[in-house]
Amino acid sequence: MADFPFDIVGFDLDGTLLDTHGDLGEAVNHAMALAGRPRVPMAKVYGLVGGGSKRMLARALDLTGGMVDDDAFDRLHGSLLDYYESHISVHSALYSGGEAALDELAARGTKLAVVTNKLEHLAVRLLDELGLSSRFYTILGGDSLGPGKAKPAPDLIHAMIARGGGGRAAYVGDTTYDTGSAQAAGIPCIAVSFGYNNKPVDALGAAAVIDHYDELVSALERLG
Repeated sequence: MADFPFDIVGFDLDGTLLDTHGDLGEAVNHAMALAGRPRVPMAKVYGLVGGGSKRMLARALDLTGGMVDDDAFDRLHGSLLDYYESHISVHSALYSGGEAALDELAARGTKLAVVTNKLEHLAVRLLDELGLSSRFYTILGGDSLGPGKAKPAPDLIHAMIARGGGGRAAYVGDTTYDTGSAQAAGIPCIAVSFGYNNKPVDALGAAAVIDHYDELVSALERLG
């Protein structure tokens, strides 16, 4: 198995490795209630996710009546994060086939990482609560490297590779934030069609698309 083409495989979190829309939706709707807004239907939460919690909140406000002033936004954002942190793993879970794919990649000697725009401490807490943290040599969040370094900038991908000791890397994501970051870092990105795609999956600019995690390892082998 030493001939596997990638030394490192990184994963986006929300909508890629984990289906988190239930818990994110409840946190968004907690903020909407505080703002006196109607609930966002869970079916519409998929379209809110991507780019971090502030973008998610802004999209929800736009959807339910428009933006609020900066002070109100900051209060709502803080309340959203507090609620989410306290209810972070109620509904969230690996996508079908995800555990087997992680097992197979580890058996190939591939180092695994998480690179997300979610705040690092929230990403770590979520993975801890789901018993997944030990699978990853690093967990990088949108705030891990400071302002302006989140996806689609390439900095988090570069840090992922550096922390893994270098080598050939690939990334798995579900939005243009993911494909853009990978492309800027010069590595291939596989898009998952079952995630929170902010464009049609074939328009994300990914090197390959998978419809189930059963397809991941073979897709990586083809890219290699």
